[in-house]
This record gives sequence, C-alpha cells and structure tokens, in this order.
Amino acid sequence: MARSALLNVMVQAAFKAGKSLARDFGEVQNLQVSLKGPGDYVSQADRKAEKIISDELLKARPTYGFLGEESAKEIKGTDGAHRWIVDPLDGTTNFLHGIPHFAVSIALERNDEIVAGVIYNPATDELYTAERGGGAFLNDRRLRVAARKELTDCVITCGIPHLGRGNHGKFLVELRHVMGEVAGIRRTGSAALDLAYVAAGRFDGYWETGVSAWDIAAGIVLIREAGGWVSDFAGGSNMLETGSVIAANEYVHKALLDVTHRPVPGK
Repeated sequence: MARSALLNVMVQAAFKAGKSLARDFGEVQNLQVSLKGPGDYVSQADRKAEKIISDELLKARPTYGFLGEESAKEIKGTDGAHRWIVDPLDGTTNFLHGIPHFAVSIALERNDEIVAGVIYNPATDELYTAERGGGAFLNDRRLRVAARKELTDCVITCGIPHLGRGNHGKFLVELRHVMGEVAGIRRTGSAALDLAYVAAGRFDGYWETGVSAWDIAAGIVLIREAGGWVSDFAGGSNMLETGSVIAANEYVHKALLDVTHRPVPGK
C-alpha cells in the first residue's frame, strides 16, 4: 500500500515507541515481586514511549498541536488546524500483568476531524493504519468490517468499568440487554485494539463509555475506512467529547444503539 508522508511519520513513531515498550514488556514480569515497582515501572514505560512519539511527530511537524495521555498539558499548535492525539500504551493493565494485548495509538486531527490513525501492537507485530479516503489496513492487507447483520450471530466487545470508574450500575443494565441478544461478549482491556479488531472483522461491534480521546481517536478513522459506522451513545459524532462510542457495520451499529438504550423492565 502507498502511504502519505504524514502516515509514514506516524508509523515510524509507532514502531520506535513499540520497540521501547517491547523491551520493557520483557522486563515487567521480573518486577512482580514488588508491590510498588510494577506500577512505577509501567508509568516509566508510558512516559518514555510518549516522549519517543512526541519527539518524532513534532520534529516532522513542529507547528502541529499534541495531546497525549501522559503529558502534563496539551501542546497547542501554531498552525491552528492540526493536532496529534496519542496514547503511548493503551492496555496498561494487560502490560502490567504480562498479557500481550496492548498498543501504541496515534491519530491526526485536522480541523476537528480525525484524518489518519495508526494502532500498533508490538507484542504481535500487528500494524493497523488508515487515512481518510485511503482505506484501512492491517500490515498492508485491506480491512473490511464484518458483514453479519443479526446480533444473534455477533461477537461483541466492550469496556467494563472497574475500580475507580463510575457508572457500574448503568453498565450492568447495558450488559444485561446486550448479553441476551448476542452470540458472545468479550472484554480485552484495550479500547484501541477493540476498534482495530472491529475494523478487521474479528469482532462484530464494540461499545464503551468513559473513554478518553486518546483511547479511541485512531480507531475512529480505522472503522470508517473499513466501511463501518461509529458514533457516540446519542448516535452523533461527538465521541472524543462525550467519551462514549459504539462501532460496527451499519446494521449491527443500529442494533447496538437500540439495545444499549433499552429501558430497564419495570422502570
């Protein structure tokens, strides 16, 4: 596949950060004897990976803005139109526990629209890329969302609120409705890879609330370029602002919107 200069910059940044994370991932299991060490170590891995990415991206495009999970504050760009949105390690808990399901996520926003995205899992060497109007790819293989139309045939992935996250009761209501309609539900621990897997047709759909812009920005353009639909929980396009997202093909997306908004019986 032919990549634009900007996408090549993003891919190279993801590879460099991924190489650093892969080295740290190989060491993290040796820290399990310490209660404090693993968490600190992962934070160091996060920050190191983000610095690698920001250095690469801002060297190539110094006038662009930068929003990263580990940054103390957003860097405003001087051109006023472009912004990098970065999660250097999506799936931190998996990383900490030695589970090889985590990713570098890099998106480019232009005039408030996501126009390019890269998601890279260094543990499996899977690289997902997409540019607006150019399609979505996994290691240069063209991607399409799954074609299933009925929820009864679908495997759906989601995020589950954990310790420190609110809306546990609301999620349990959503889960109650979805689990009675689908063939299976999965929770992987990485929103970026959930969206990438939907784009690849591995999962039929995905929903989650309480996510941050850097968790989902790259995945949004992947879904769209793979022929899928992505929206917030209101059916609109304010995913980055609301922190809610539903993604699937056209038919499953509508069904998930309907099911997740179904009222509690008796209420």
